[in-house]
Amino acid sequence: MDAMRLAFGEIKSEIKRVLVKYGMPEEKAETCARIHTETAYDGVYSHGTNRVARFVNYIQKGWVDVNAEPSLEREFGALRVYNGNMGPGVLNALYCADRAMELADQYGIGMVGIRNTTHWMRGGTYGLYAARKGYAAIMWTNTESCMPPWGGRECRLGNNPFVMAVPSADGSEPLQLDMAMSQYSYGKLQVTRLAGEKLPYPGGFDDEGNLTDDPGAIEKSRRVLPVGYWKGSAFSFMLDILGSVLTDGIGAAGMDQKGYGSCGGCSQVMIVVDPGRTTTDAHMKEIVDTAVRYVKSSAPSEEGGSVRAPGQGSARFHEEHDSLGIYVDDDVWKEIQSL
Repeated sequence: MDAMRLAFGEIKSEIKRVLVKYGMPEEKAETCARIHTETAYDGVYSHGTNRVARFVNYIQKGWVDVNAEPSLEREFGALRVYNGNMGPGVLNALYCADRAMELADQYGIGMVGIRNTTHWMRGGTYGLYAARKGYAAIMWTNTESCMPPWGGRECRLGNNPFVMAVPSADGSEPLQLDMAMSQYSYGKLQVTRLAGEKLPYPGGFDDEGNLTDDPGAIEKSRRVLPVGYWKGSAFSFMLDILGSVLTDGIGAAGMDQKGYGSCGGCSQVMIVVDPGRTTTDAHMKEIVDTAVRYVKSSAPSEEGGSVRAPGQGSARFHEEHDSLGIYVDDDVWKEIQSL
C-alpha cells in the first residue's frame, strides 16, 4: 500500500471543502472535518480519513441529513432522551456529550440517550472530550448486524463500540478504553488489508468456517470473532438491548430492516459523572497513578515488548505525526480529493 504524509491543516481543509460541497453548513463542516482529522492524528485511520468518502455517500443517498438538529423528547431529573433526526452522528454525539456534562454539573451524574442518529465515527472521541474536561464517562452505541452471535453463521449482532474514560488529575491525557465487541472492527480489517498485512491474532472465520488472521477473508465472510467468544457475543447483545431501551430506539433488527448503511438509525447512550462528587483530585491522581504504575510494572511477555495502560498508545502516533505528518493512504486521499 502506498501512503503519504500530510499536515493536519491540509487534511482538515480538504475534508471541510468536500463536506461544504455536499451541502453541509460551513460551521458544521469545520467541526466534522476537525474530528475526522483528529481521529487520524490519533492513529485511528479507519474512522478518520478512511470514513470521509462513505460519509459523503450516505449524504448523497439521503441517509444523513446535514441540516438536521437533535430534538429533546424525554426529560426526567438527570436523564434526557433526544431524537437525532438522522443528522450527522459526530455533531449529534458532541451535542449530547455537552448536555450530559451539564447534567453532571447539576446532579453529579448525567445520562443522555439519543435515538434515530447516525454513525458517530470513533466513539473514543466523546469519551476523551468529557474526560479532558474533568468528567468520567461510560458511553456506547448500537449498530446494524455485522457480527454473528456465538454459535451462529449469520450476522445478528452489532459490534456495538463501548467507551470508558477517566480524567487524569495532573493535566496529562485521560485513560480510555474504546473497543468494538468484535476482536477487530471492520475498520481495522480494512486498514490491515490495505496495508497487505495479516492480523496479529485470528479475528474471525473464512467462508469455510476456519479461524483466520486474513482480514480480507473475514470481510468477505462477515464472520468477525466476538471478543471473549460467547462472552463478547452476550455483551454485544445486552448493549444493543440497553441502547434501545434507554433511548426508546431500535436495535440491530430494526436497523437491518431500514437499511440505511452503517449505524443508520442507531441509538447512543452517554453516562457522565463528576468525579469531584465521589473523590478528590489528589486521591483520583493517586488511584490512577498507582494503577498505571502497577500494571506497567509487569515484565513484558516477549523480549522488547511493553505494557501500556488503555489509551496510552496514541502518544506514539502523535510523536510520529508531529515530526513526519499524518499518515494517509494514497488511494484514500485521491478518493477524498475527487469528491
